[in-house]
Amino acid sequence: MTKKNKPKKISPAKMFVYILLTIASILSIFPLYWMFVMATNENSAINSVPPAFIPGAELVTNFTNVINTIDFFGAVWNSLIVSSVITIGVLFLCSLAGFAFAKFNFKGKNILFIAILVTMMIPPQLGLIPQYIIITKLDWLNDLKAIIVPGMIDAFGIFWMRQYISSNVPDELVDAAKMDGCTNFRVYWNIAVPVIIPAFATLAIIKFMYVWNDFLWPLVVLRDQSSYTIQVALRGLIDNYVRDNGMILSGTFWATVPLIIVFLLLNRLFISSLTEGAVKS
Repeated sequence: MTKKNKPKKISPAKMFVYILLTIASILSIFPLYWMFVMATNENSAINSVPPAFIPGAELVTNFTNVINTIDFFGAVWNSLIVSSVITIGVLFLCSLAGFAFAKFNFKGKNILFIAILVTMMIPPQLGLIPQYIIITKLDWLNDLKAIIVPGMIDAFGIFWMRQYISSNVPDELVDAAKMDGCTNFRVYWNIAVPVIIPAFATLAIIKFMYVWNDFLWPLVVLRDQSSYTIQVALRGLIDNYVRDNGMILSGTFWATVPLIIVFLLLNRLFISSLTEGAVKS
């Protein structure tokens, strides 16, 4: 056997890393798998000791019970609208603010940025009553605007974009564009945006998942079932007297599928943007 055809030996350190990553992957995937198993079984199999670990034959029956109990598809549509609009708004507004904090010098910039960071330390529950009063004054109860408008700006998004733009958009490139007569917005749109696509993808994943899984604020401002988001609608699957765990976990599982799809799409965008940057350089 020639040297070229000799199989490469894996060092013990690499083998340990591979084993560790494999175990971590299994532990990460197992909750989703177990939820799927529970969604395909009857209550008797779920409540048995030990519980079932193999998918059953009740997937269609359990999901049929879900759509007969709540307006599942309507709630998913509402969540898609809310999550998509808020995510797009956060990407645009937070990147604009981050670009301003990263590349402009203006009076009180550092104080304002610190004030924004301080808001990240305040629990969102403390603002529940003031926000509710404002929404009531605007007559936005039972309207998706009550969720969308307050969520259009995000302190973490501003911080994330400011840090990413500071380290990845050269000052010389911005100065050169300004010398060529570009306006501030054109510098942002033509110079900064193509560079910060990976940051867009990362922030979009975080924000979309956060809004999709939000329960407290939609529960407070949405009273009509036709305006429910999916997390509020899933609460209707819980009965105080008889609990169908198969139906509950079936609804929870299918409500998670859009999150997985969005994550895979944006993750691929993130990887492709890095590859394009490497090719261009």
